This record gives sequence, C-alpha cells and structure tokens, in this order.
Amino acid sequence: MLHLIFTFLLLLSFLSCTLSFSIFKGQTTLNRAGLASTSRSTGISTTTTTSLYSNTPLKTFVVVGGGWGGWGACQRLCEVYNDSAKIILLDSLPDPTGATPYLSQTGKPVEAGTRGFWKDYPNINFLVEQTLKLSPDSVWTDFTNSSFYSPDGLEATAPVFSNARLQLPSPLGQVLATFPLFERLPLSDRASMAGLLLATVDCIGSDDEGVKMGYDKMNAHDLFVKFKLSKRLVQDFITPTLLVGLFKPPEELSALVVMELLYYYALAHQDSFDVRWIKNGTVASSIIAPMAKYLEENYGLEVKGGCRVTSVNLKKDGGDGSVDTISYTEKGKEETISNIDGVVFALGNNGLKNVVNGSPDLAAVPSFAAAASLNGIDVISTRIWMDKTVKTRTPANVFAKFKQLRGAGGTFFMLDQLQEGGEEDLWGGETPQGSVVACDFYNSGAFMGVEDEEIIRVLMEDLLPAAVPEFAGAKVVDSWVGKYAGAVSWFSPGSYSKRPSMFGDEGVPRVKFAGDVVRMGEREHGAKGLCQERAYVAGLQAADEIVKEVGGGGGKKAEGVLQVREDEVQFTLGSQINNRVNKFLGPFARPWVRS
Repeated sequence: MLHLIFTFLLLLSFLSCTLSFSIFKGQTTLNRAGLASTSRSTGISTTTTTSLYSNTPLKTFVVVGGGWGGWGACQRLCEVYNDSAKIILLDSLPDPTGATPYLSQTGKPVEAGTRGFWKDYPNINFLVEQTLKLSPDSVWTDFTNSSFYSPDGLEATAPVFSNARLQLPSPLGQVLATFPLFERLPLSDRASMAGLLLATVDCIGSDDEGVKMGYDKMNAHDLFVKFKLSKRLVQDFITPTLLVGLFKPPEELSALVVMELLYYYALAHQDSFDVRWIKNGTVASSIIAPMAKYLEENYGLEVKGGCRVTSVNLKKDGGDGSVDTISYTEKGKEETISNIDGVVFALGNNGLKNVVNGSPDLAAVPSFAAAASLNGIDVISTRIWMDKTVKTRTPANVFAKFKQLRGAGGTFFMLDQLQEGGEEDLWGGETPQGSVVACDFYNSGAFMGVEDEEIIRVLMEDLLPAAVPEFAGAKVVDSWVGKYAGAVSWFSPGSYSKRPSMFGDEGVPRVKFAGDVVRMGEREHGAKGLCQERAYVAGLQAADEIVKEVGGGGGKKAEGVLQVREDEVQFTLGSQINNRVNKFLGPFARPWVRS
C-alpha cells in the first residue's frame, strides 16, 4: 500500500512540470500587447452570399476565440459544411493562424507559455498525423523527464514510463518506476496520502452527477484535511504542485477538478504521465499554422485577427433565440456580422465575461450570466537568453516552496535542450551564445505590478541558481516578459454548476461553447482539467451540436471524437465495489462530501 502512495505523490508532483504548460493556451485567448506581428485579415462581407454550386444562400457560422477550442470548432464546421457555409473565426490576436511569429522588441521569438503534449491526446495526435499529414518526429520531441526543485535542492525526478521494459497495471507500474526517486519527503508524510486514493476512486468512478457536484462544493484543501494528509505533505509538495498544475493553491481549487486531474495525468495507466514538447518553434507555428492553412485553402475559412467582440444581439422577431448580429472592433472601427446561423464561443472565463457583460441579450440568459461570473488567473511568461550554456538534469522543471515566488507557482524550461539543433531560431537569427530559458509564473497577481527587470533579477539571482547552481555564473544577454491578467480559467470551488455547458442554453439553441472549462454532459471526455486535448475535443463536439441544430451540410458527416484509453480493470472493479457500498449505505455514504 505504501508503494502505491509513493507513486501517487510522485506523479502528483510532476504533474506540475508539464500540465501547466499544456493548458496555458489550451483555451484562453491572450492579449499579447507589444508583440511584433501583423494581421492576415481577409475582410468579411456582411451581406448574404450564395453557394458556388446552387442558388441556396450560404449559411454563416461565427467562432469566437482562436485557442484549441476555437480551431476545433472551425475544423468540424468546415469539414461538415464544405462549400455550403461561410465559417468565420474572430480572435483578438493580431494573427491567430500562427503564420506570423510573435517576437520580442529585439526580434526574438517568444511564446505565452511552454506547453506539453501527453500520451493520451488521441485527437490532437490524429489531427497532426492523419489530417495534417505531419510527421510526429518533426513536430514533437521524444518523451522527456522532469525535475522538481525546492530551496533545499532536487526533490524528485519523473521517469519516462513508456521506456520501462515491462508495462504493468496501474499503479503497480508507476510504483516500480518511481519508488527510489523521492529525495527528501519522509515516508510517514507520503503515507498520509492513502485516504486520497479512496476519494479518487469515489469521485472519478461515480456516474452520479450529484456526487461530482458534492466534490465540487469542497475546496481541495478541505478534502486533504478530511483524509488526514500531513501538513508537511500539503505545504511542501501538493500546494506547489497545484500552483503550476491548476494555477491556484488547494484552498482555492475545486476538489472535483483536482481529483479528475490526478487520475487523468497520474493514475489511469502506467505511461499516462509521459509528455513531449514542440521540437521546433512554437505550438502556433508547428501545429496551428498548418491547421489554419489546411482550413483556409481547402474550405475557405475566414480568419479575422485583431478583432475583439463587443456585443452579441439576439433576433427579436420570433423569439427563437437565434443570433441576429455580432459586433466587433477591428483597427479601431466597429464592424458587424449579420445573417448568422450559429455561434461557438471558445473563450476563457475573462473573455466570456467581457462578451456577456457587453451584450444585454446574453446577460439576460441566466446560464450565460452565471458563466460570466467566473474569474480568471493572472499569468506571467518570461524568456531569458544567456551568455553561456547551462546543463540541467532535465529540460522541464518546477520551482517549489520558494518565498521569492510570492505565492505563485513557477516553472523553467531549457529550450536549447528541447529544441537542440534549432538554437539559431531561438536567438532570432543571431549567433547563439548560450542557453535560452522559458520561465513562467502562475497565480502571479503579486508580480503583475513589478517591473520586468526586477522579475528577471529574481529569476537570475534567487530562483534559477538555487535550483541549479550553474546558473550563478550566467549573465543575461536579452530578456522578455509578458503579463496576462486573468488569462487562464480558474476552477474554483462551486464553479462546476456555473461553467458554461457545451450545449449552450435551450433558450438560445444556436449558441454553443467550447474550451477546457466547459461541461460536456453526456459527451464528457476522458481528457480533464486545463489541457489542450480537452479544449480541442470540446470544439469538435460543440460544432457537432451546432450541426444538429442547423442541419444541412455539403461535406462529410461529423465523425465524433476519439476517446482516451479505457480505465484499467482494477480501477473499474474498484469503482463498481465503491458505488455498491455507497448505495447500500444510502444517506450515510460519503460523510466527507457536502450535500
């Protein structure tokens, strides 16, 4: 039993190294102020047009938000309607297609967060390999190890589980791979994790929506206390882990989402935690740009960058909840799209708040107003170019327990290691001088007013050398800091019922929602938390729901989505036993869950 506990905790810790980056642009549209980029806007006619092959007026669909959710919705609508519809993507980024690189003021490439791709990303894998016909080896690195550092030094290192000679049932396989890898946390503290295993089986294995709602009403810290996790375990390990996994400390996170996340990334299968990274450039340049080109050239997708939606108006006549017009600003001018057949909002909490608050018709819909009440989390991304090459144990790393973090979570990635051979590109065409490090702060409100130079100083003098002493001899050649207020969705306690439903509202049937924050109901997917796969799947499925409402389509039939691997036998059996016991206990079941 202790071995199982050790595995669970180690995987939890290294969730931080990678999860945080997989979700940073998983859904939310970020405002990259100050980045050198241009718009590829093609212009939109607001008059009704007709199909090339008939006199039937073209249907018009608008997708708002250019994250994974937005692109997934565009792809499905384009493929289903082919030439019988006009598909328009609106996004606030100057060029959401990824074709124009985002550059620092000195001309070097930058990105809002480094994002990983996990083993169980079947739909994104299919997109890259089958739809876009890209070679996986040219897009992604090999699966890599990650390290976790505190002021005391190295805490643990995560292995690549798929490299194990023998793949064993979960969690036995994780146990054998990770047993020797804890460096400091006493066994007695790790053992206190035992009770949380029951909570994971109970929460994830139940099909009862009421059970999930009960867990959601609790914050994760309360759950830890009820299951008697040690104070040191929570303070030293779990809290910093969640700060870079879900971007908030446990007392500010829904217990439901924490349990979902731990299972999906840590316990489902021996190699579920294996993660790889973009091999050259960025997610935008390596995947989104080819995807945008595919949709623009084959289906005529119209991408409008630098556009911020200001209001959405519903049709007054008929009262069927259809969208009449969408107004947005472009280059300081107010523009309008009319004759709209369907809309997909693929926005994070803050973006949706802004749209709903500016649209009295939407604000009058209780479910939309509830979704607009959710808040976002501040994030800061940095990039540092150094005068020497620093060798680290692993390319992906996490800061934990450093007081200099001011309550934030922190990570650092050695880009020159991840993108070996592409160092000249990392330096914007200049002769490479040393390492290029991407460092990020999550839940970074205490840093938002701090000068950029001071943030870089904290990293170079206080954080990086404390983790890896070799950084002490390196000097900064160039640096960049990007601040994104409220950029990432926050899974706060009690937020589940307020999160937008992928199906929208029955009173507004032609508006759907996509992104990692949406509730998918009966079409729930195995990908959990703030992750690229979940956002992309939600986009595909939200488009499916629009197709059901509108009908028609001159292209191929919607093909649904690929599911993650099925639960292993031991988890399924444990869930069945747990559900039967709770059914027998009736009102005395789950005393730790709020009704």
